[in-house]
Amino acid sequence: MNSLLRSSPRWSRVAQPSSLPLALRWAHDGLLHRVTAWPEVRFERRYGSQWIAFDPDELTLAAAAQGCDDAAWQAYLEFVNRDAREFLLRFAATRMEALQVIARSPALLEALAEAPALTAFVASHAALRGTAASAWGELNAVYERGGIFGVLEWLGLPASRQTLAILRNVAQPDLPKRWLGPLRTQLWEPQTIFALQRSPAITEPQLARYCHPLAA
Repeated sequence: MNSLLRSSPRWSRVAQPSSLPLALRWAHDGLLHRVTAWPEVRFERRYGSQWIAFDPDELTLAAAAQGCDDAAWQAYLEFVNRDAREFLLRFAATRMEALQVIARSPALLEALAEAPALTAFVASHAALRGTAASAWGELNAVYERGGIFGVLEWLGLPASRQTLAILRNVAQPDLPKRWLGPLRTQLWEPQTIFALQRSPAITEPQLARYCHPLAA
């Protein structure tokens, strides 16, 4: 009986893993949320029986970091192209923010892959620019007109090769949000630029030395 069950075509179909692209799901504020499969990548919130598209805020994305484990990400990334997958795997706590960035501004992927720490600034552009809502369309237009240096200027960062070199050398691109404003301020200081650009691998303790006094 067991041998017949194992050889049954029906049993074989049940045992096979799904080959369909998967959505990532998590709960926040009493509601179920999801991000649909690549390359569509639509953030949705469930109301009753319907999924409604929305622009996720910082708290929703933070909840996603807690609610989506490694197994869920592994299944999701199976259907993401190689360049995007390799980029996303460089992030841990802020991987959902990184996914949103390259989904909303796919032209930025190559530049961000060169300096992954810049992704945190792009993801938080609304807060850094003091606006109420995200402006992905404006960001894309800025990049089309001015390239990565235009994006740096748009974010309030020094539009220089030194800025890119420093961000390129940040060892862990999951920068805490509370550091972004202080680090942006410090990157305008010649002494900070001189000190950081000498380090081939900028660690969290090094960044904390410049960010903590201003982030307090």
